Amino acid sequence: MAGLSLAQSLTGAGATFPYPLYAKYFDEYAKLTGVKVNYQSIGSGGGIRQFIEQTVSFGASDAPMTDEQIKDARTASGGSNVLHIPTALGAVVPIYNIPGVSAVLKFDANTLAGIFLGTIKTWNDPALVKLNPEAKLPPLPITVVHRSDGSGTTFVWVDYLTKVSPEWARQVGRGTSVAWPVGLGGKGNEGVAGVVKQTPGSIGYVEAIYARQNKISYGAVQNKSGKFIQADLPSIRLAANVVLPGDARVSITDTPEPGGYPIASFTYILLYQQADKNKAIKSEADARALSDLIYWILNDGQKYNEGLEYGRLPEVAKARGMSLLSKMTYNGKALR
Repeated sequence: MAGLSLAQSLTGAGATFPYPLYAKYFDEYAKLTGVKVNYQSIGSGGGIRQFIEQTVSFGASDAPMTDEQIKDARTASGGSNVLHIPTALGAVVPIYNIPGVSAVLKFDANTLAGIFLGTIKTWNDPALVKLNPEAKLPPLPITVVHRSDGSGTTFVWVDYLTKVSPEWARQVGRGTSVAWPVGLGGKGNEGVAGVVKQTPGSIGYVEAIYARQNKISYGAVQNKSGKFIQADLPSIRLAANVVLPGDARVSITDTPEPGGYPIASFTYILLYQQADKNKAIKSEADARALSDLIYWILNDGQKYNEGLEYGRLPEVAKARGMSLLSKMTYNGKALR
């Protein structure tokens, strides 16, 4: 790992979705190499913004950058392409707080869209009772909790709703931030989990590890094959059984896999292909340190994914990440 001794720190910002995993990666990497990574878990929208503004060595997002955002990054950097490096797989799950109900609730496309559109207003709505006859759902008003910040977790959630609900697609659509029809905002996955935990009758959406860490109930979601799937590592891996495009930007929500969880996603680290065009990269040593870090994540770092309940990259995604990383240069010189 030549060059690491010359660059002692790197900075990154973005997605809260993989933050528990990234914290583990960066802690282990610092022990191994002495290189410290200061990562700000501010949401994918903020990470993309800081990446375009070149205030960080790398950005992080669960939502692939849009063509328009990539164009903005090219303009800001004086022509560098953007690399999307997949690092892990995760799932976004519906969490809820219903006093007296301990059952794993079932949700389908119509009930999730109806709740978040504000047309399903109480927990004993006939549509929810029909899916969950054993749960004894109370006549409690539903309080929707959503992200208040620009968020890749939001993008994954509303990308799914846009695919499965024509009404949602017409009224709201997809994005890292949307005009929510109803609900309260929470900052970060942590914020949404906290509001749901404190609010009887509430429902929100978070990356699965935040539900488990906070001991919050989360539901099973009906997939395209009609099966109700509660997110776990096998069902997340099945959802990632897709052909990756050359730039690795892909949506894996609403998977056709019979055993796949329908609200799953890759999460990405964002790099400038020409590292010297990123103002936050001060030297070739910085660029090599960044390249070495991402190489380690794609290889040795993957062993930490499943212990924190994130999916390891499928071999095809790892190979695509390695291929993209090999394109990174500093002053025209390949870094790998």
